[in-house]
Amino acid sequence: MASTTPQYVTQDTEGSQSSLQEMAKRHLWMHFTRMSAYADAEVPILVKGEGCYVFDEHGKRYLDGLSALFCVNAGHGRAEIADAMAEQAKELAFFTNWSYAHPRAVELAARVAGLAPGDLNRVFFTSGGSEAVESALKLCRTFHKRNGEAGRYKLIAREIAYHGTTMGALTATGIPDLRAPFEPLAPGGHHVPNTNSYRWPEGRDPLWAADAIEDKILFEGPETVSCVILEPVQNAGGCFVPQEGYWQRVREICDKHGVLLISDEVICSWGRLGHYFGAERFGYQPDIITTAKGLTSAYSPMGAVIASDRVAEPFMNGTGMFVHGLTFGGHPVSAAAALANLDIFEREDLCGHVLAHEDEFQGMLQGLRDIPIVGDARGAGYFGAIELVKDRETKESFSAEESETLLRGYLSGALYENGLICRADDRGDPVIQLSPPLIAGSEEIAEIERVLRLVLTEASNRMTSN
Repeated sequence: MASTTPQYVTQDTEGSQSSLQEMAKRHLWMHFTRMSAYADAEVPILVKGEGCYVFDEHGKRYLDGLSALFCVNAGHGRAEIADAMAEQAKELAFFTNWSYAHPRAVELAARVAGLAPGDLNRVFFTSGGSEAVESALKLCRTFHKRNGEAGRYKLIAREIAYHGTTMGALTATGIPDLRAPFEPLAPGGHHVPNTNSYRWPEGRDPLWAADAIEDKILFEGPETVSCVILEPVQNAGGCFVPQEGYWQRVREICDKHGVLLISDEVICSWGRLGHYFGAERFGYQPDIITTAKGLTSAYSPMGAVIASDRVAEPFMNGTGMFVHGLTFGGHPVSAAAALANLDIFEREDLCGHVLAHEDEFQGMLQGLRDIPIVGDARGAGYFGAIELVKDRETKESFSAEESETLLRGYLSGALYENGLICRADDRGDPVIQLSPPLIAGSEEIAEIERVLRLVLTEASNRMTSN
């Protein structure tokens, strides 16, 4: 199994293709995509965005219920972000952060540090999310080495969790089908159960998954463990929300055994959960935050590692150096985009908007549970998922063949054809994932509900008849 994208969508019916279609089919290699799916079907080519909507090359409008990929948080078509990028490109299009600084990177680092919780005051910019995770894992290893604990190289992450595709980040990723093609991976990756309590037996201790982290640390030997890396709400598998007290217990475990805690917030930061950072939502203090996506609302690629003063200190004195870098980390144009994006967040109180509409959005998802194949609906803020089941009473999931028929054979295309972009995913049990732009309101939530109900009802009828 692997993640799914809007494949098997619009069929070519007129016997001719646009030049864009011809070039796309001949030359463009899309990510996480079965390219053969478009041999006899159109590639979805999106050409314009406005607010919560995007338009394809034929002029058809779609509600972007995924914020492109959990990242266009401020919505599409924000001219002020584009203007800030253009002005910066005219002033200084690029200079590296390798031993040099420029005003926008300095200003953005200070602004991010001011928003980050606690003493997370050092900001190391990257090009995106995978690079942020990769950088954080390297930082943890070398931090321990500089403190005389060179044996700490192992990391602990959760099963089914996605932390990126670079070789180090892939070690943290807990999805077997994404790891297997590239093995052997970098050593040291270990995984523990996630917080999907929908699949837990009745009566299980709510902090069982947190305690499993300590069990793994003790089994591996605390002196060998570098870090624990977890998302505030786990994306892959379908928005696994932590149990009350989960994060506080994890923080306690990490402190007890001298292990650094990374809060991977590539998705969960910048308003997705109604706060600038997911750590604020659940009331814990990480040693490091990784972020990307919504930092610029994806108007330009950018990520960051935000480290505590304690983690940064060994690299700030004498000959100390974090021997790591990325050419485009802190890119001036991306930094300008991020600053303009954060201006919008403050001016329009996007975090407050999410909190004000959270119950409406999550309630809409819960309201779909009357459809027979909807087993669970869960999430936080503007981040939600629907888990699809074969039998709601027993929670029996679909077989691999049935999941293929359901997700790729029908749902992905039907949702898109009905004007809704979201994600049908089978990294774990089959789910539909949603994360609309933070500007979405009651009208957009109602539109999402209308399409989901229409398509999921038909999917349920199909699976029942089969």
